[in-house]
Amino acid sequence: QVQLVESGGGLVQSGGSLRLSCQVSANIFRFYAVGWSRQAPGKQRELVARITNVGNSEVEDSVKGRFTVFREISKNTVYLQMNSLKPEDTAVYYCSAYLDADRIGYWGRGTQVTVSS
Repeated sequence: QVQLVESGGGLVQSGGSLRLSCQVSANIFRFYAVGWSRQAPGKQRELVARITNVGNSEVEDSVKGRFTVFREISKNTVYLQMNSLKPEDTAVYYCSAYLDADRIGYWGRGTQVTVSS
C-alpha cells in the first residue's frame, strides 16, 4: 500500500510563505504525476499543481506565479512552495499520486494551511 505523508502546513500572515512536503512511500516514477490539491471549507477539492514523472510541472491559473511544485527524486518527495499567500489560500492541502493523466490512485491525509489577513 502506497502512503503519502504531508507536512509543512501551519498559520501564516497574508503575504507570507510556506513550503509543503509530500513524502511518498514508493518510487515516484511509478506514477504519472504527484500533485497537490486543496479543499477550503464549503468548497470542492481543487487541483493546485502537479509534477509529472518526466518533470513537467502544471500549475493552476489561480496560483500561477505564486506557487511552485518541484521534487527531490532521491527522497521520493514532492514539494509545494507557496509565496505571497492570501487569505483565500486557506484550505486543507492534500498530496495525491496519479495513476494516469486523469486518475488519482492515492491520497495523503492532508495538512492545514491558514492564512490570516
